[in-house]
Amino acid sequence: MSVLKLSAFLAVVSLGFTVWCLVEAASTDESRIRTMPKVAWILTIVFLPLAGAVAWLLAGRPANTVTDAGAAPAKPISDRSRPATARELAKDEDYLRKVRERAEEQRRRYEQQKKDKPDADT
Repeated sequence: MSVLKLSAFLAVVSLGFTVWCLVEAASTDESRIRTMPKVAWILTIVFLPLAGAVAWLLAGRPANTVTDAGAAPAKPISDRSRPATARELAKDEDYLRKVRERAEEQRRRYEQQKKDKPDADT
């Protein structure tokens, strides 16, 4: 009878652990997840309950590396070494174009102010 109780207890703990890992994987921002895409982690945890949950904790869960109290966590090494995607490059190009346009507009306004203002030296 005690073996049955122990087995039931371990089954409940295993199920709870798996559900916790599944909820955590589903609620984590995809850009912070390591080694595999978010959907792959969710499927791994569902189809390999205990092994998938342990793998999530060891290899998929975002690293909590906080250097100072209140500081933002550092990006995991895998995020820093990942090459930029085309979408990220397009966003960068769009941002840089807007910065150039704003700088050009500021130059034009400055030049216009210089023309409109009489010289202080004369």
